[in-house]
Amino acid sequence: QVQLDESGGGLVRTGGSLRLACSISGRTARMNHMAWFRQAPGKEREFVGGIDWRQNNVIYADSLKGRFAISEDNAKNTVYLQMNNLTPEETAVYYCAMTFYCSGDGCQRQLTYVYWGQGTQVTVSA
Repeated sequence: QVQLDESGGGLVRTGGSLRLACSISGRTARMNHMAWFRQAPGKEREFVGGIDWRQNNVIYADSLKGRFAISEDNAKNTVYLQMNNLTPEETAVYYCAMTFYCSGDGCQRQLTYVYWGQGTQVTVSA
């Protein structure tokens, strides 16, 4: 059974940093993509960044390049999202998700992803 568990959320001040973790269990070799999304109150869920394990490639939403970074610890089956210089507008629930295959813009759409974690709340104070 596939399970994704996010952790590391919390309260941080404007300009601060947080590192989120997504612990993955039950992944099979056919599942080649994972991603981070976020959903702010009253807004649609949006793509943050993701990993293509088959291509060994990491992509980010254009607006987040340079401030957010995805890394992984294969020994712990955990993917991390390092977030720097946070702003109050980035207050949201952050989710990790996983799927078998995606390509191009499809990798940035939430409907592409089959498995989801429960989310972790990130609150950025002014």
